[in-house]
Amino acid sequence: MYTQSTLRAALGVALTLVLASTATACGTASSASGDGKTHLRFAWWGDTKRAEATNKAIAAFQAANPDIVVQGEPSDFKGYFDKLATSVAAKDAPDVFTLGGAYPAEYANRGALLDLGTIGSQLDLSHLNPSELQNGQVKGKQYGVSTGANALGVVANPAVFAAAGIPLPDDSTWTWDDYARIGTELTAKSPKGTYGIATSMTHDSLDAFARQRGQSLYTKDGALGLDATTIEAFFSDTLTMNKSSATPSPAEQSEQLNASTEQTLMGLGKAGMMLTWSNSLSALSTAAKSNLVLLHLPGDNPTHGIWLQSSQFYSISARTKNTEAAAKLVNFLVNNATAAPILGTDRGVPGNPSMRAAISPQLSQQGKTEVAYIDSIGKMSFAPTYIGPTGSTKVSEITARATSDVLFGRLSPHDAAARWMTESKQAIAH
Repeated sequence: MYTQSTLRAALGVALTLVLASTATACGTASSASGDGKTHLRFAWWGDTKRAEATNKAIAAFQAANPDIVVQGEPSDFKGYFDKLATSVAAKDAPDVFTLGGAYPAEYANRGALLDLGTIGSQLDLSHLNPSELQNGQVKGKQYGVSTGANALGVVANPAVFAAAGIPLPDDSTWTWDDYARIGTELTAKSPKGTYGIATSMTHDSLDAFARQRGQSLYTKDGALGLDATTIEAFFSDTLTMNKSSATPSPAEQSEQLNASTEQTLMGLGKAGMMLTWSNSLSALSTAAKSNLVLLHLPGDNPTHGIWLQSSQFYSISARTKNTEAAAKLVNFLVNNATAAPILGTDRGVPGNPSMRAAISPQLSQQGKTEVAYIDSIGKMSFAPTYIGPTGSTKVSEITARATSDVLFGRLSPHDAAARWMTESKQAIAH
């Protein structure tokens, strides 16, 4: 399971090393062949299960388009971004590849991605939610197509609530104060080692926290969209939850930072609530051997802080000479009902409603819950979502450091907020 925070933390290293040489977009990434067919390279990251599903989807695409040959290039998560950045710098990028987090902005701002608005009729984006489209836009241009949507939510374990004699909250009205209070009560009434809330608030939840206050993490122009008062409130709430034992100790949380799904407190059945992404529900339920439920974010009424976040993006290299074929491939992956049951929700809940309908029969109960959650959020009216600007991959690391300093008592929420503002502005300065 790759959360957005995990992904964003991994993004910056490779780009800062090798992307400087990608400003000119010309040439080709496609392989040459004398068979009269168009050859494409398609790269993605993921495990064996994802590779098998993606290769099956490629085979279905080739059956429908016999004049196009697609060479799949799967990589594991750890090596993918270094490999991709190196190939881009060497002017040998795949024709189509997956990106995540703030990568579309990092690559687009260096001229490495094709403006998908220039493709025309080969790529139909009319079925996607406006929020999902915005996720893939940089400075008003479409550089990425959402592979599927996630949304922040609170995964809750009804068994932990029941054992503590506490009812599940009304997630249509609850506030962040309610979240902290319930978390504290759960810890107090649960066996030692079981906590009301699995982790402190994260960088991703900072975005929602700001949006609920009429602000945002970033603006359309690539600047910070929130003020120090909001940051201080965020760190203060984080500290309050920890001091009241709603969350584990700072040391325990540090040990959990790189835990697998199975080893998280929620996965071990030792947490009542966990603020995370909706697509983690199925995996966490399996790990906990419990029917976990998905609750809407606290404090999301009357101003919604929630948004639909693309799990990943399909992007096309600005250097490809086979634009039409590349567009056909992306269009097949996001719009074709044949591809839907093959790919499932592995890269998020499909944005196209017909694709969601096509996968419905094969979904588990938790999978259906995830889809219903995304459907409900898609009907909401919420503020636009903007991809982080160049340098924003460092901001999640700044949030993590500041949170740690607050929890360990090295900085007050006020001082942490001031430092966060200074360092984050420097990170995205361009």
